[in-house]
Amino acid sequence: MPECWDGEHDIETPYGMLHVVIRGAPKGNKPAILTYHDVGLNHKLCFNSFFHNEDMQEITKHFVVCHVDAPGQQIGASQMPQGYQYPTMDQLAGMLPSVVQHFGFKSILGIGVGAGAYILAKFALIFPDLVEGLVLLNIDPNGKGWIDWATGKLSGFTSALPDTVLPHLFSQEELMNNTELVQSYRQQINNTVNQVNLQLFWNMYNSRRDLEMNRTGTIINAKTLKCPVMLVVGDNAPAEEGVVECNSKLDPTNTTFLKMADSGGLPQLTQPGKLSEAFKYFLQGMGYSKYLEPDSNHLSHMSECMRLCVCGFVVSQKLGITTLIEFISPYCTLEIHCSSPLCVLILCLDTVCMLRCSECEIVF
Repeated sequence: MPECWDGEHDIETPYGMLHVVIRGAPKGNKPAILTYHDVGLNHKLCFNSFFHNEDMQEITKHFVVCHVDAPGQQIGASQMPQGYQYPTMDQLAGMLPSVVQHFGFKSILGIGVGAGAYILAKFALIFPDLVEGLVLLNIDPNGKGWIDWATGKLSGFTSALPDTVLPHLFSQEELMNNTELVQSYRQQINNTVNQVNLQLFWNMYNSRRDLEMNRTGTIINAKTLKCPVMLVVGDNAPAEEGVVECNSKLDPTNTTFLKMADSGGLPQLTQPGKLSEAFKYFLQGMGYSKYLEPDSNHLSHMSECMRLCVCGFVVSQKLGITTLIEFISPYCTLEIHCSSPLCVLILCLDTVCMLRCSECEIVF
């Protein structure tokens, strides 16, 4: 990859052109951070707040970033011609190897939200050697049943498209309170995303099939994600049940499930600092500690927080699939879902703490 790819590019793929934006330049053999946005958004609406966060900018100094826009979703995109067949979710995943090859990336570390998380998970299942790790927000691994599909169709006939998409993005509480963020995104989705193109992407996402993955040992020839995965969802987010189910299908020794309090449907917008901190520790667990030096004040606070948290935790079973761990301290109000009772990532109100799992020796 040449030194100066920074900027916008249109990449030819087997299923049409794909708009991508590169920020920075490759750094040695480290993977590229590749993002994929949710339906109703584009890379700017989905990720600007997150990547402009000060902590995240400290991280991205060490990595090249590649933002992918689904076909026709970027700001200023031309309307798709009449009769255009939008790529299926499988084909959207199949477009990504062309991006990796075009820029000469050896591998990627994916960050996907909603539909983008589904696409990146599909990509990792098909091309496991190209994916070093995944951060998946609001992923729903399940296809739509015909009742859900019919309900969505009816809603589309009776509501403006932005109002049809918003319940997919935001929690019921956010929608009922009509928060500033909801109002802003209703306007931006209406004004900056081509509505015909959005309808095509929305229809295709709602026609998706189940992600064919199951935890090893649950069925014969089970197939699941091989790379480290961090699942993220906000409390009361519309995708919460889907993320819990996705967690049950992944290898518990390399999966972290992070449920973020007070973050609504889109944690990368409402809690970019906390998510950046969690991402930093995820990278450190993958072996990139030397590039991400922790702040000494943060470590001091973290130590005190861990001492107080561990003194007062209560463990109870939930659904027989995950473990609910509630920590009680002046610093923390949270709930964490984890596939192994011993593998715990602690999310505090103003920091993220770490524990070592004595079972698998992974540091969170």
